Amino acid sequence: MGSMDDWHRAFTQNALVPPHPQRARQLGKESTAFQCVLKWLDGPLIKQGILDMLSELECHLRVSLFDVTYKHFFGRTWKTMVKSTNQLSRQPPRIIFNEPFYFHTTLNHPNVVAVVEVVAEGRKRDGTLQVLSCGFGIIRIFGNKPESPTSAAQDKRLRLYHGTPRALLHPLLQDPIEQSKHMTLMENCSLQYTLKPHPPLEPAFHLLPENLLVSGLQQIPGLLPPHGDTGDVLRKPRFQKPTTRHLDDLFFTLYPSLEKFEEELLELLISDHFREGVSLLDGSTLEVLERRLHVCVHNGLGFVNRPQVAVLVPEMDVALTRSASFSRRVSSSSKNSSGNQALVLRSHLRLPEMVCHPAFAIVFQLEYAFSSPSGADGSAGSSTSLSNLACMHMVRWAVWNPELEAASGKVTLPLQGGIQHNPSHCLVYKVPSASMSSEEVKQVESGTIQFQFSLSSDTPPEHGPKAERRSFRKTPASPSGTPAPAAQDLAAIQDSPVGPGLSLSQLAASPQPPAPRSSSKPPPQSLDRPQSPQGPLLQAEPVLEGRVSHLEADLSQTSLVLGTPAVDHLQELPFTPLHVPIVVGAQTRSSRRQLSRAAMALLQSSGFPEILDASQQPVEAVNPSDPVRFNPQKEESDCRRGNEIVLQFLAFSRAAQDCPGAPWPQTVYFTFQFYRFPPETTPRLQLVKLDGTGKSSSASLSHVLVPINKDGSFEAGSPGFQLRYMVDPGFLKPGEQRWFTHYLAAQTLHVDIWDGDSLLLIGSAGVQMKHLLRQGRPAVQVSHELEVMATEYEQETMVVSGDVAGFGSIKPIGVHTVVKGRLHLTLANVGHMCEPRARGSCSLPPSRSRVISNDGASFFSGGSLLIPGGPRRKRVVQAQKLADVDSELAAMLLTHTRAGQGPQAAGQEADAVHRRKLERMRLVRLQESGGDSGSRRISLLAQQSVRAQHSRDLQVIDAYRERTKTESITSVLSQAITTHHTLYATLGTAEFFEFALKNPHNTQHTVAIEIDSPELSIILDCQEWRHFKEAAGLHTPLEEDMFHLRGSLAPQLYLRPRETAHIPFKYQSFSVGPLAPPQTPAEMSSEKDPESGPLWKHSTMPTKHAKVLFRVESGRPIAVLCLTVEPQPHVVDQVFRFYHPELTFLKKAIRLPPWHTLPGAPVGMPGEDPPVHVRCSDPNVICEAQNVGPGEPRDVFLKVASGPSPEIKDFFVIIYADRWLAEPVQTWQVCLHSLKRVDVSCVAGQLTRLSLVLRGTQTVRKVRAFTSHPQELKTDPAGVFMLPPHGVQDLHVGVRPRRAGSRFVHLNLVDMDYHQLVASWLVCLSCRQPLISKAFEITMAAGEGKGASKRITYTNPYPSQRTYRLHTDRPDLLQFKENSFQVAGGETYTIGLRFGPSGSTGQEEILIYINDHEDKNEEAFCVKVLYQ
Repeated sequence: MGSMDDWHRAFTQNALVPPHPQRARQLGKESTAFQCVLKWLDGPLIKQGILDMLSELECHLRVSLFDVTYKHFFGRTWKTMVKSTNQLSRQPPRIIFNEPFYFHTTLNHPNVVAVVEVVAEGRKRDGTLQVLSCGFGIIRIFGNKPESPTSAAQDKRLRLYHGTPRALLHPLLQDPIEQSKHMTLMENCSLQYTLKPHPPLEPAFHLLPENLLVSGLQQIPGLLPPHGDTGDVLRKPRFQKPTTRHLDDLFFTLYPSLEKFEEELLELLISDHFREGVSLLDGSTLEVLERRLHVCVHNGLGFVNRPQVAVLVPEMDVALTRSASFSRRVSSSSKNSSGNQALVLRSHLRLPEMVCHPAFAIVFQLEYAFSSPSGADGSAGSSTSLSNLACMHMVRWAVWNPELEAASGKVTLPLQGGIQHNPSHCLVYKVPSASMSSEEVKQVESGTIQFQFSLSSDTPPEHGPKAERRSFRKTPASPSGTPAPAAQDLAAIQDSPVGPGLSLSQLAASPQPPAPRSSSKPPPQSLDRPQSPQGPLLQAEPVLEGRVSHLEADLSQTSLVLGTPAVDHLQELPFTPLHVPIVVGAQTRSSRRQLSRAAMALLQSSGFPEILDASQQPVEAVNPSDPVRFNPQKEESDCRRGNEIVLQFLAFSRAAQDCPGAPWPQTVYFTFQFYRFPPETTPRLQLVKLDGTGKSSSASLSHVLVPINKDGSFEAGSPGFQLRYMVDPGFLKPGEQRWFTHYLAAQTLHVDIWDGDSLLLIGSAGVQMKHLLRQGRPAVQVSHELEVMATEYEQETMVVSGDVAGFGSIKPIGVHTVVKGRLHLTLANVGHMCEPRARGSCSLPPSRSRVISNDGASFFSGGSLLIPGGPRRKRVVQAQKLADVDSELAAMLLTHTRAGQGPQAAGQEADAVHRRKLERMRLVRLQESGGDSGSRRISLLAQQSVRAQHSRDLQVIDAYRERTKTESITSVLSQAITTHHTLYATLGTAEFFEFALKNPHNTQHTVAIEIDSPELSIILDCQEWRHFKEAAGLHTPLEEDMFHLRGSLAPQLYLRPRETAHIPFKYQSFSVGPLAPPQTPAEMSSEKDPESGPLWKHSTMPTKHAKVLFRVESGRPIAVLCLTVEPQPHVVDQVFRFYHPELTFLKKAIRLPPWHTLPGAPVGMPGEDPPVHVRCSDPNVICEAQNVGPGEPRDVFLKVASGPSPEIKDFFVIIYADRWLAEPVQTWQVCLHSLKRVDVSCVAGQLTRLSLVLRGTQTVRKVRAFTSHPQELKTDPAGVFMLPPHGVQDLHVGVRPRRAGSRFVHLNLVDMDYHQLVASWLVCLSCRQPLISKAFEITMAAGEGKGASKRITYTNPYPSQRTYRLHTDRPDLLQFKENSFQVAGGETYTIGLRFGPSGSTGQEEILIYINDHEDKNEEAFCVKVLYQ
C-alpha cells in the first residue's frame, strides 16, 4: 500500500486547473518548452508597517498562468523556496532566489501570460501565521506576433504593481493591462528574471502535463537525478530505464450482475435525456453499442502515453466463439462470481512504458458507447448519421500500482466510480450506496477487475529517452500503411472526457447497429502496436459490417510533421549599425519672433496689394503669437460657407548668419501643396533690394518679391505674388467641411524655396495655419516671418578600425542645419456667402456613424413609379424612351434620330447649320420632282418606308428588351440588398465601422464575407475590436471567436434565423498618388485676366470604391456593402529631402522626438515609452523602428533604392504608438532626388580638376552650369554657352574645398531660355587636410571692432623664381593684401594679413594655403585666433 499511497499523493498534489473552454477548443499546436529563472527582487517591497506588525518575516514568489482574454487562471501555482527578508536592510535592498522553473504549453497566444506574486509571511504577536501579498508582475511569454515566443536569453527587469493578482479578474481591466490607469507601479521595485525556450525539455513532454509549472529541484517520476551538484533535473533530463508489463486473462465483474447493471444504467440515461430535453430517434430507447477498456500508464502527473483502447465482450459470447480450452479458462477464472456474467478481454496487453518508480501506476477505465436505433421497433436501418450514436460515458475506473520487486502474479482490484477525482478528469457513473456495508463488501459492490501480470525480461530498444525523442519528431507507419499514433502531449488527454480524444463523428461509421446490450464480433485489429512481436492486440476474426470504425486508431486532430535534419544557424550577436540620427523637428520651423514695427511699416509702404473681405473692407489682422481658441461648432455654424484662402509671398531676405561670401539668388520660386489641391509651383519671382535698409531694425527685410514677365522684365503692377484657393460648398463634398476645418487647425503648410536660375533648393519653411480659422469673423489675415532652413548631409564612410563590438563601425555622418534666409508671408481667409445647396448636402459626414445597417437599406416597393400629388418616395424612377438611355440601341434604330429625340450625342450633332442644309436639300428635291401628283406619289412612298422602318425598329426594341430583361431585374434585386456608405479616410488612419448584418431568412446560414479591396479588412482579433470600440465610444455587442478562418479563403460567419450580427471592419490605406512637383518654375500667368479661368484648381485625390459581398452556402448574396472612400489630406509633421546618387541605396536613421512632446501621443507607463510601429506608403521602401532599452532614444531606419537620374521618389513614413496602428502620431514626407554621382578625392585648399561629359538633346540649347557651393566648385565655361544638338561637349570642373571631410556638392545644368533642368550631378567630395608646417596664435577683441593687420614671412625653397597663390578656409575672417605674389629663388616674402572682427568670443583656427602656379599646395599654415 505504500507505493499506492505515493501515486495518490503525487496525483492529488499535482491537480491542474484546465484552460478556459474557449481557449481549449482552439486547434492544437506543437507544445513549446520554456525555462524561466527568477533571480532576485530589488527595492523596498515590504512597507514599514508590515515590518512592525510581523516577526520572523520571510518572503517567497508564486507563479501562475493567466489568460488575459478570458480572465482565467489555469495550470497550478508554483512557489519558490522561502527566503529571509533580512537582505532588504542592505544596500541595495535585494532578495536573491535564483530558482528555475519549467513548463510547456500549446497555447501560443500573446494574451497567455505568467503572473508573478511577491508574498510575505510572518508571525503575528499571538503566534499565528499571517500571509500578505506585496505586489505582482506580468511576464509576457509570447510576443505580439503569433508563433513567436519570447526568445531573448538576456536578463529582463519585471516591473511590479501594487495589489494582488486577483485584481486581474476585475472587469475594468482590459488588454493591454500594463497600460491601464487602474494599475499602479511600485516605485524602484522590480524582479530580475530570464525567460527563454528550452528545447532539452521536449523529450520529457510525456512525463509532464501541459501548463504544469515545475521546479528544476523537484523530482519528476521517470527522470534520474542530475549529474553534479546543480540539482536541476530538467535542465538536461535523464530518463529511467523502462520495463515492459504484460497483462493477460483480464475480467470485469459488475455488481449485482452485468445484465442488471446495464439495465439500470440505460434507464437512468433515458431519464436524464428526457430531463435535459434531448430527444431520441424512437423517443424512448437506448442500446449499448460497445464496451471499451482504456489502459494507460500514469506517473502521478499525467498519462505518459495515449491509452490503449480495446473492446470487452460478455464472457458467454466468448464461450460461443472460442475453443474449449479458452472456455474452460474463462469459466474457471470467473467461478467466484456466483454465476455472474463477466466482461472479458480476449487478448493480452503489453505496456512498454512502465518504470520502476513508486509513482508509476496502470490506470484502467471502463467506458460504454450507447446508440439510439433508427426505427421505433428497433429494427436495423440506415444509420450513417451522427444521431445513431447517442452518447459515451465512463462507468468505472481502477488504478494498479505494481510492486517493484514482483515479477508475475494475479491481481484483483476494486473498481471505483462516482464524483471522486480520477485521472481523466471527467464524471463517472455512480456507485451503489454502501453506507451500511462492511469494508469487504465495499470492495466488491462497485465491481472488480482481475488479471494476470508478468514482467518482461528484455527491454525493447524502441523505448527510452531516445525513442521518446523520436516519437515527438516522427510518426512511424503501421504495417497497413496507416500512420501509427505517436506520443502526444498528455494535458489534452486529461482534459478530454473520452481519454484518447474520440469524437462522436468518428464513432458513427457503422451502417448497422448491433443487437441490444450485446457485442457481436470484435472490430479489426488494432493499429496501436505495429512493433509488438506478439502480433495485433485483438485476434484476427471475420469483421461484421456495422461495427465501430476502430477506436484504437489515432483520431486526434493534430498531426505531427515528419522531422527534418537539423541545420546549424549562425547566432546573431547584438550589434547595431551606427547611423547618425536626423533629429525630427530641426528641418523646418517658423520664426518665434514677430516683425518689428519698422519692418511692418516698410512692408506697408512697399505697395503690396491689400486683402479685402467680401464687403471690400480691409481684413482684420491677428498676431501670430496669440493663442488660437478653436471651437468646431462655431466653424460649422458659420453662415459664410465659402472660404477664400489667400497666400501672399511678400519678401525674402538673407539671414545674417549666412556666409557673406556666398552668392545670393536673383530669382526664386516656391513649391507647396495646400489641402487636396494639386501641388503648386509658383512662377519665378525677382528679388528686388529695398531702399533704405541699412543698419536699422528692419535689416532683416532687404528684398521684396516682384513677378517677372516672359521677356524677363519686371511686372509693372504691385510687388509680391498672390495665390487664391476657393473652398466653398461647390468644391467640398457633403460633410467635408468638418475635415477642412480640422486641416486648418492641425496642419503645417510646408514651403520649399528654390533658386529660380540654378533650380537648386535654397531651403524649406513651415507655417501653421490655425490662425486662418475665422471663428465667425468675416475675414482674417496673419503675417509671418519664417526661417528658411537648409539641411546638409555629409557622406557616409566606413572606418577600418573596429572600436564598436569588435566588428568595425560606421562613422556617423554629419548633419548641418543652416538658416539661409527669412520669408515674409501673409495668409488670409475671406468668408463668402454661398447659395444653399440641395437638401442633405450639409449633413454630417457618414463616417461619423460607426454602425451601418442593411435592414431595409434600399428597396423598390413596386406600383406606380410617380404618384401625382402623393408623397415622393426615396427612389423615384420616371419612364424614359429606351433610345434615350441606350446609345447602342439608338444607333440601330432608323426613325429615332429622324424624330429629333435621340440621345444627347445625336442631338449635339444636329446643330442649326446642319438642319438648315438638310431643309434646303429637301426643297431642291421637291422642286425637281415637279407637280402635285409626283409629290403625292413621293409622299405615299415615304409613308410606306416610314411604316417599314417603324416595324423594323419595334422588332429591334423587342429583341433588346428580351436580351436585357434578366440583367435589369437582377440589377434591381441587387439594389434592394445593397447598402451604400461613404468614408472620409486619411493616409494611415484606420477608419473603423461596424456593419449590422441581418439574416433575412428563417433558416440558419454560414455566410462567407468577400472583400474586393486589400485596404478594407475584417477585424478578427477581439482585443483590436475592443480597442476601436472604446476609441469610438461604441457600445454594441462584442464576441470572441466570431469568425471561422480557412487559410486564404474568405472568413465565415454563422447566423441564426433572423439574427443580426455586428461585423467589425477597418479601412486603412497607405498608398498615395504621385506627389513630387516638377523641379522647374511655372510660367507666369496674369491672375487679373478674367478669361484665364478660375483661380483655384481641382482635386487630385481620386475617389476609391470597395465592395463587400455576404454570400450564403449556395453562393447567393444576402447583402452587399458598397463603400465610397473619399481620401482626405493628411497632416504632415515633417518633410525630409535627400539627394543621393542614382541606382544606389539610401540608408538613414531619423530620431524620434520625446513622446511627451508630441501632440496627441498616448500616455504610457511612468518611465516607459510606448511601442513604436512604422509603416511606409511605398512598399518598396524598408522602414523599421528597432526596440531599444528604456530611456534610450528611438530611431527610425530607412532603406530606399534610388532610381535613375533625375528621378524624384516621394513617399510618406507613418509612425504609430499603439499596437493596432489605429492613428499615427507622426507623419513624415520624404523626397529622394536621384542624381548622377561623381567621386572626387582631393586635398583641402588645393585645386582638383575633372571633366564631365555633356550630351546634346534634340535641339540647340543655351545652358549654364550652377553649383551649390560656388566658392569651392567652379566650372568652365563659367557663363552661358551653347550645347549643340546630339553633340558631345566637356564641362571642366575645378574643385577647391576649404575644409577637410566628406560632403556633397550639387551641380545643375540649366536651360536658360526655358529654365529647365538639363542634367544634374552629385559631386561626392572626400577631402583630406594638408600637412600643417607652421602654427601662429594671435589675440583679438571680439565685437564690432576694426579688426587687425598682421604679417608673416614665406621663403621660396626653390633656386628659381616662383609664383604663389594664397587661399584660406575662412575668407569671412581673413583677407590677404595680395592673393598672389612672386618671389625669387631662396628669397623671403612678407605676406600681409587682414583679420576681420568676430561677433562673439571664442577661438577660431584659420588655415592659410600657399599654392604654386598650378594651384597645388606647397605649404599650409594654421593661425589660432583668440577673440576676447
